[in-house]
Order: sequence, then C-alpha cells, then structure tokens
Amino acid sequence: MDLTVKLQVFEGPLDLLLHLLEKNKVNIYDIPIAEITNQYLAYIAEMQRQDLNVMSEFLVMAATLIDIKSRMLLPAKETQDEEEADPRAELVKQLLEYKMYKCMANELKDRQIGAERVMFKVPTIPKEVREYEEPVNLDELVSDVTLKKLNDIFRAIMRRQANKVDPIRSKFGNIEKEEVSLEEKMAYLEAFCATHRQFSFRALLEAQSGKVEIVVTFLAVLELMKTGKIYIEQEHTFDDINIWSKVVA
Repeated sequence: MDLTVKLQVFEGPLDLLLHLLEKNKVNIYDIPIAEITNQYLAYIAEMQRQDLNVMSEFLVMAATLIDIKSRMLLPAKETQDEEEADPRAELVKQLLEYKMYKCMANELKDRQIGAERVMFKVPTIPKEVREYEEPVNLDELVSDVTLKKLNDIFRAIMRRQANKVDPIRSKFGNIEKEEVSLEEKMAYLEAFCATHRQFSFRALLEAQSGKVEIVVTFLAVLELMKTGKIYIEQEHTFDDINIWSKVVA
C-alpha cells in the first residue's frame, strides 16, 4: 500500500504513534500493529532522507514495533491457567499516559493564552475618595428606638450567649497545672531520709499525688544516689527496691 507522509515535527516517538492512530481512526486498545509499524517505518525513512540527525528514540521505538509485530505473528501459547499477555499491552499503556499528559499540556496552554488576554489595572482611586465616610445622622438613626426595643435586643443577645455555653462542660472546674520543683522534692526526700533509715521505693512513688510528681520524685532519687546520700538494693529481679539512707538527722 502506497503511503504519502507529510513530514512534520513530532515531540517524540509516542507523539508520532498517537498521530498515526488518530489519522487512521483506530482503537488504541486494538492497534493494527502491522499497518502502524509500516507507516511508522515509512516516516522514519522519510526523516532519514531529509534529515540525517534522526533522534535515537524514534529508532528505538521502531525496533520495539518490529519486535511486537514479530511476536504477534507467532502462534499464541495458551495455558490452562491464563492466556498469554498481549504484546501490545505495554505500548498501549505508554500511549494512554502520553495522551493524558498531552491533553493536560494543551489545557494549560489554552489557559495561558486566555490569561494573556486579561488586563489588570492598578487602582487609582484618590486618597480623599478612599477615606471618605458618609456622615451618620444620629437623630435619624435612633428616631424609632424605644426602651422596649432596646430591652428586646439585650435579651436576644443574652440568649445567644447562653446558647454558646455547653451545659455539661460549663460545670467542670478549672484544671490547673501543678508545678513540682525538683529542688523542693530533693529537700523533701533528704528530710524524709533523715528520719527513715530504710524505706520502699514503690511505697515512696505510690505516696505521690500525680504522674508529674512521680517523675520528679524519681529524678530526685537519682540525684540523691549520684551525690551518695542514698543507695538502693534489690535482692531478686522484679522484687521491690529498698532505699537506704546515709543522711544524718
């Protein structure tokens, strides 16, 4: 079949393939690979005659088309579990992705062209006009205001404020953060050690009022161990830890 190809510039091999599919009005999911390959090779040959600087991507795609064409000429190997994959599947996937990006690029280009037709003018309103405020006639503004209307407005505002209050959470008390000082806790432990030669580490922590105080107490015990004012011992793993005091009363 004789084919007359009008040489034009394409962005890449996928662009050329997409052009050939649209020109022949074929289904992209059922590419007539033999016919498209022949047209593609004809275009490559025309490019070589007119321009020797042929892009390598076009030649790679030509080899890919020939490979797909040769595989489709071979008898299909079907198994009991599944059919042999279509050799054109990967090419179809690439063409669909390229077509999507090309449509997006065209859309952005159209928006850019449309934006070039939009003109913007910096506001040139005189300062006196911008700062002008229409005078208010107070007598006219409150001419029909009565004490009853003011009372109704006040009650309506108070009702809206009351509706904003959560009937359950509003009864909660204020939660205040309890500040626990490490220095104060160390002083407390030194005084405690002066009157207690030996005591339980677990009992000491259980006597604290909250998590923060437990953590600070633990840090105070470590500091007193570092300074040698107390030492600890544990006979067996997971047994209670006993604290021995070296603080003299």
